[in-house]
Amino acid sequence: MTSRVEEVGGFELPVWLPAAGRGPGLVLVQEIFGLDAYLRSVASELAAMGYVVGVPDLFWRTDPGWSSGHDEQGVAAAMAVAGRFDHADGVADLTAAVAHLRALPEVTGKVGALGFCLGGSLAFALAAHADPDVVVSCYGSTVPDQVDLLDRVRCPVQFQFGGSDPYIPREAVARVERAVAGREGVEIHVEEQAGHAFLNHGAPQFFQPEPAARAWPRAVDFLARHLG
Repeated sequence: MTSRVEEVGGFELPVWLPAAGRGPGLVLVQEIFGLDAYLRSVASELAAMGYVVGVPDLFWRTDPGWSSGHDEQGVAAAMAVAGRFDHADGVADLTAAVAHLRALPEVTGKVGALGFCLGGSLAFALAAHADPDVVVSCYGSTVPDQVDLLDRVRCPVQFQFGGSDPYIPREAVARVERAVAGREGVEIHVEEQAGHAFLNHGAPQFFQPEPAARAWPRAVDFLARHLG
């Protein structure tokens, strides 16, 4: 498994290649912590599964190459950086990243997106505004207020939420449940005892092993079913 950095417009797109050297494409969308050690570990894990993984630097306009720790100080710094971030610009960057992966000779077939936290919100918006082949959106805080975008989504989408997320009230998650009910190709899973960012094994204050052990295989299976 190897990695390199591509230039896409004005931002860097680190790309992880699988051992076979080629495979389906996957855009991995960051949390507010930037391209940190956790996200790099997820990119490596997904590449080991056979994907060509691209991870856009979403904060390049204001804080290029930025990342933070997951302690209280790091969370505060990440919130400040995220406060300067424009979501529309982020969706444009993800759209460009999808197109760039599709054009790479190492990418065979389809290209999807997987996002956590901020990335979960942006991955859902990407599904509505662009043409990924599949999207997995994990605990995206703006998703409940944008469920009307579902009418514009043409690819399979999986949502994952924590039912005890202090940043996303349970009633907000219920709005998503009601909105996706009966929609073909769209599924939602709620880990009722899980909080925010419960998949992030690099952040002890967020990570919850038991719900993560159920949710991560669901996400991986969904991607495999729709990307091949």
